[in-house]
Formats: sequence, C-alpha cells, structure tokens
Amino acid sequence: MEFAELIKTPRVDNVVLHRPFYPAVEGTLCLTGHHLILSSRQDNTEELWLLHSNIDAIDKRFVGSLGTIIIKCKDFRIIQLDIPGMEECLNIASSIEALSTLDSITLMYPFFYRPMFEVIEDGWHSFLPEQEFELYSSATSEWRLSYVNKEFAVCPSYPPIVTVPKSIDDEALRKVAAFRHGGRFPVLSYYHRKNGMVIMRSGQPLTGTNGRRCKEDEKLINATLRAGKRGYIIDTRSLNVAQQARAKGGGFEQEAHYPQWRRIHKSIERYHILQESLIKLVEACNDQTHNMDRWLSKLEASNWLTHIKEILTAACLAAQCVDREGASILIHGTEGTDSTLQVTSLAQIILEPRSRTIRGFEALIEREWLQAGHPFQQRCAQSAYCNTKQKWEAPVFLLFLDCVWQILRQFPCSFEFNENFLIMLFEHAYASQFGTFLGNNESERCKLKLQQKTMSLWSWVNQPGELSKFTNPLFEANNLVIWPSVAPQSLPLWEGIFLRWNRSSKYLDEAYEEMVNIIEYNKELQAKVNILRRQLAELETEDGMQESP
Repeated sequence: MEFAELIKTPRVDNVVLHRPFYPAVEGTLCLTGHHLILSSRQDNTEELWLLHSNIDAIDKRFVGSLGTIIIKCKDFRIIQLDIPGMEECLNIASSIEALSTLDSITLMYPFFYRPMFEVIEDGWHSFLPEQEFELYSSATSEWRLSYVNKEFAVCPSYPPIVTVPKSIDDEALRKVAAFRHGGRFPVLSYYHRKNGMVIMRSGQPLTGTNGRRCKEDEKLINATLRAGKRGYIIDTRSLNVAQQARAKGGGFEQEAHYPQWRRIHKSIERYHILQESLIKLVEACNDQTHNMDRWLSKLEASNWLTHIKEILTAACLAAQCVDREGASILIHGTEGTDSTLQVTSLAQIILEPRSRTIRGFEALIEREWLQAGHPFQQRCAQSAYCNTKQKWEAPVFLLFLDCVWQILRQFPCSFEFNENFLIMLFEHAYASQFGTFLGNNESERCKLKLQQKTMSLWSWVNQPGELSKFTNPLFEANNLVIWPSVAPQSLPLWEGIFLRWNRSSKYLDEAYEEMVNIIEYNKELQAKVNILRRQLAELETEDGMQESP
C-alpha cells in the first residue's frame, strides 16, 4: 500500500493552529506518510511536527465554509486546526484517521526513521540476558541460563534465554510450561544479594476444577527455598477471581501440594477497568469549569490513585517478604504479563539501588517489561480519547511509571533520573520513531526483525547530550532499601503527566533551573574548599618540618 493513496489533500494553506500555552499561528499544513506538519508563514519555522501514531481521536466541526479539526493525542494534548474550505477539512480529517490507524506494524514510522545523530551505542545489545545474569552469578551458583525457549516453542511470550534453578533440567521446564498459563513457567526476576532470597514470576497454574498438579512445578519452585524456610506466593487477583479462574482451567497453587508456600492475594485491577479509570481521570483534568468539590469527586471517581495504592502496596509486601522476612516469593496473576510485572519491577526499585540509576532502570524495563512479554502493541494501541473501545487497551505501563514517580517524589535524592525521563518513556511507549516498544513480545519483535530494521530508543537516550536532560541534579547514591509510604495523603496526582497541557510549567521550570544553578555553584565552592584544605595541610606539614630540630 502506498501512503499517497491515503492522503487526499497533501497540503493546505492559511491553516490556523491552536495549542496549549502558545498564541494561535497561521501557516501551511502538510501531511506526509507519518507526520502532520504545520509551518508558520512568518518565518517558515515548523510550529508542529506530530506523528500520526500519536493521534488518538479527532473531532470535526463546521461553521459555514470554515472547518475545525480537534486532534486528541495519546500524550493527552489537544490541538485545534482551523482549515478554510469544507472539502479540504473533510479530506484532511479522513486522511488523518486512515494514517493514524494503520494495521500493519511494518508501515509504522520506526521502519522508515533514519537517525540524525551518530549512533555510539547499539541499544538493542545494551541489556542482554547473559550480561544481566553475570551481575549476580558471582554471588550465587544456584541458578543457570536456560535456552529451552530458543525458538519460542515452549513459551511464545518469553525471551529465548531465561534464568532458572540449576537443579531443574530443560525437560522438566517443558512439563512445567504445559502446567502454566501461556507456557509461562516460573523464572528468576530478581536475586537479593543481601540474603540470597529471590523473586520469581510466572503465569497461573492450570489446576482446573479437578485440582490437577505437576510434580516438576512443585520441585521447581521448592528449589528456591532454603532448608526449613517458607516462601510466599503473591497472587495479584482476589481470592474470588482466582477461584473463578479454576472453572476456566486456570487456578492457584493448592496448599496440599505446596505446603512450604503461603499464598497471599493482593487484588490489582486489569484491562477495561484501568482504561476506564484513565479516561475518567483525563476527562476530569481537562474540564476547567469544576469547583473544588466537583473536581475532588471526579478525581476520586476515576479511582486512579486507588489503583496506584493497590500496586504500590503489593510491591511493598513483596519487598518486605524478601528483605525483612528473608523469604523467596513467586508472583503471578492470570497471564503474568501485566500486574505481575508491575509488582516485580516496583519491588526491585524498592530493594535494588541499581534500578534507581538510569541504566539500571533501562535494564529493568528491558528485562521485566519488554523481554518478559508485556504486550505493548495491544495495551498502548489507544489512550484516553479513543471512541472505539477494544478489549486489550490498558494503561498498565503508565500506572507503573506513575508508581515510580510517587517513589521518586518521596525519595528525591535516591534516583539518578528525573521526572522528564519517566514522561519520555510514557510518550515513546504510545508513539515513537524508535522500535523498542513495537510488538507484544520478543517472538513478534524477532519476526519483525526490529533489531535490523529499526533504531533502539536506548541508542538515542544514552547519548551524553540527551542523558543530561534526564539526570536528577539531587542524586546521591543510596545503597539502602527505600520504603515508600502508601498512605492516601502520600499519593498525589502526577501533574507532570495529567496537567501538563492544562497548566503552564513556566515557573516550575524556572525554579528547577535555579536549583540546578545552586547545586552547580555549591559543587564549585566545595571544590575550592577542598583545594584550600589541601593547601592548608601542606603548609602545616611544612611548618612542622621547620620546627623540628
């Protein structure tokens, strides 16, 4: 298919652009295969350069021959274009709708994008499983890399290489995979160096109504226990939902078959409930007519902060089991691709200082989201404005980023990255020139040949010039476990995401710049103090030598 077939009117003059915080601009609107571009007539500058894949929905209005298109973006921006001529307006609108809903992944911009920067590091090879395994293989010999899923035959949503207990062979893993939802057998998610305890993740066991069991499964998860120790299974469904799953062939671990494991249910919502929550929240944030009571009531009705609290509570419980109870844990819900990953990754941010660094956090996203099979293509296909409700959309990753922001806000000196880093990841998960978040799992990415045909987001982010934008000037390495508060008054709305197009951040930006300047000046003064101290010490040494006979 040629993009030209979808572009009925490629260019329109005298279009007026309205967008947040900027005066209206008149210029020429151009449509390309992947972008909507508006250039100002005054100085030929590009006022707007918008990826079609960032468009969530459009509305059309007409007053006489003047047409207005309202573009609602996946990053929650709302842009208005006033287009002279009804036919031009209708043509532009239908072209935008067609170009923003392309079915084929290979027609998306990452396959056409050519970087304008020098690629110093190939991000596709920055966080390989073998490299991650080396980080803790020096501390333990109880785990091994398994290549049982090399052709994605055992589990289509797992990567080709996974970390499993050394005492379990690949044949046993195949049997366990047949007993777990989607073939997602328990694999290592995190090794806690302090006490050797681990976090594992998997899909639900397929016990069904007959109470089916799998000896190899029991052996696998028991292999992680120390003598005389108990483990915890954190199920991210309510007990009621887990029991209902048995009727559909799923279920949970029976205590009779897993006597050394205590099961805890921590219910985390999924799918359409989360999507509806996001829609309500963004709608409330965009309505500027609320009085205080109505705003607070709409914020509460969205339940967004309740979901944040539920996820953080489960993550704190997981971290507590590992660090304070000295117990290993297995985490799963139904598939093990959504709430499971929220909990495993947040628990690591609480427990592991490396996860709070920029590269450590990138490695966490690679390991616990991309390689672990979170279906980004399905979950991020639509955002808060789209009218066609499909089954698979859900802001699972955005909720995770919001939880990270909540912890960052409570521990502002413990993270090497800043809020802009999290916002950038949100934007690229929904619409990007990079191939990192395309596809639903490693198997799909392999078939699409993303490594050969697209650029990795990390290749761009990890350039020194870009990293400086995402670095937290307050960062001081903190090797301790950090325990966030989940009290309701500790969990505010993330204004940097949800109110950034409604309220100017000018004064906050100025305050941030001033803070950076003060920190830099402080470093300069500290360096001068250190030089003077050395000079003083040298003078005192010389005096001492002169005084001695």
